[in-house]
This record gives sequence, structure tokens and C-alpha cells, in this order.
Amino acid sequence: MNRPKKITIVFSVFNENESLELLFQEILRLFKDAVVEFEVIFVDDGSSDSSAKSIKTFIDNNVVNRHTLKLIRFSRNFGHEAAMIAGIDHAKGDAVICMDADLQHPLSMIPSMIGKFREGFEIVTMARKINYGNTNWQRFLSKNFYRLFNFLSKEKISDNSSDFFLVSGKVAEILRSNYREKTRFLRSIIQTVGFNHTSLEFDAPKRQAGKTKYSPARLLILSSEALTSFSKAPLYLGIWFGFIFAFFSILLGVYTLGVYFFGETPPSGYTTIVLFVTFSFSILFFIIGIIGIYVGYLFEEQKARPIYIVKEIFDSGSSTANHIAE
Repeated sequence: MNRPKKITIVFSVFNENESLELLFQEILRLFKDAVVEFEVIFVDDGSSDSSAKSIKTFIDNNVVNRHTLKLIRFSRNFGHEAAMIAGIDHAKGDAVICMDADLQHPLSMIPSMIGKFREGFEIVTMARKINYGNTNWQRFLSKNFYRLFNFLSKEKISDNSSDFFLVSGKVAEILRSNYREKTRFLRSIIQTVGFNHTSLEFDAPKRQAGKTKYSPARLLILSSEALTSFSKAPLYLGIWFGFIFAFFSILLGVYTLGVYFFGETPPSGYTTIVLFVTFSFSILFFIIGIIGIYVGYLFEEQKARPIYIVKEIFDSGSSTANHIAE
């Protein structure tokens, strides 16, 4: 059984100024009913609106001895995954909860997550039971993404898992010292490190303010990155297509020779050849594209550039930048 004294909550923020006032109210409500000490870290992922200014004002106006508030500002936009990693890197709590700042991850679930941590679970993942902000088509695509992921990957993850989770200090330390690749799928990584793990369900409400930052094209890119960063199965497509094409080539060759020697009219073969060649080249370029994605990952890792760069840390005062290159 775990007996936490301090819990760190990490909020990833990117142009969420419209929803921050509602978030601040929820945080103060959480503080009021808290039985443990909270450390709240806002990670501003290079916002171009007034998010950082609003957070600083909130911190200055709510200096509480028991609870601590902190803002980490990136020098530019490094992505949602980098923001979560930065929060975990700077967390001092016995457990770390990562969540979004758009209020689609309800703060009302935090006591239940802490309760599971008290029971001895090192990892508590949150699965969306229903997402009221998504259309039926988006829910269909999300459900089938997890099916495809679990089909292609040796490491299985829970359906409808999210970037709303709790990890113990022990797991957080592992994430600080390992799993530092530039392209990562953190919600999957935490489910593959072992340790006692449980999952809770929650209903994700509609956005109360602001707009989603993920266009369909961006979601497609993120999905492909998640699949290829956790599975080598796409690389085997070239081998399987090679066997399939070899099989059909043999059938086509046998048919052509049969018609040539035993048929009354020799086959022209023009249409068949054109279709076969164009389709073959389409598959070939598709396979080359997949290989290119994996080569690109190797190129990014070889450069060993920092996952993120901190421009400022503010907690009723500010400091200079930190460079994290691991």
C-alpha cells in the first residue's frame, strides 16, 4: 500500500487561454477538498496566445503554503508528448498525474486515481468510456486504431486509453532515465514497463471553450507515428507482398503459356501487363515510404537533439532556460 504525501499534476497547455479560467476554478476546488499536498505544473508548449500570462497571474494570486504551483515554458512548440515528459522530469511528487488543460480530462477523477495508487497500483490509466466531443465517425476511427495497434504490436494496450494517467514516483524515474526517444507514444509506453497496473473509465465531456488543436491530417500523422514507433510489422509488408506477387506471377505465366500453346488465339497481354506493372509500382512506392519513415526515426535519434528546451520556469518568480538533451 502506498501512502503519498505529495501528488504532482502535470497540465499540457497549448493555446488554451479560453479554457484556463474554468480550469483554475476546478484546481481551487480540488485544493479545497484535498487530503494530500498537490504540486501543479503547467507546461506551456510554445503557446502563441495569452496562456502563459494567465497562468502567471493565477500563480501570483494563489500562493498557498500547502500546495505549489509552477509554470514551465518551452522556447517553442515541441509537441504534446514533450510537454508531458517535461512535467514528469520536473515533478517532485510521490506520484505524477498527466492530463490535458482543455477540461476533457475531468479533475473529479483524480481522487479515484489516487485511491488506486494507495491500494498499491504503480500505474493507473484512464480509458474513455465515451467522448462527447467526438462524432460517431471519430469514435469509430479511434476504436479501430486501438484494434490495429494491438494487432500489429507485440505490446498490447487498453482500448480507448488516453494521455490521462497516473504513474508512481518509481515509474516516473524510469521515464526520466529511459524511454527518451524523440518519437514516443507515452500512453503505450507506461503500459509496457511492467509494475502493478489498473485502469479506470471516464466520460470525456465536450470542450467548454476553445477549439481542438488536432486536425484530421495531424491525427493521421500521430497515428502513424504511434504504430511505427511500437511495431516493426509494417516493414514485413514488403516480404508478404513479394510472396503474393510471386504467386500471381506464376499463375499469370502458366495461363499465358497455356493459351499460347493450346489456345486458338495468342494472348496480347497489353492490358494485363500495364495493370500488373502499375499496381506493382504502387505497392513498391508504398513499401519504400514505410521504410523511409523508419529511416527518418533513425536520423532523428542519431542527431541527439533535445526533446524540449525550457525558456522559463515560473513559481512566484522565474529562472533561466534549461536544455534537456537526453
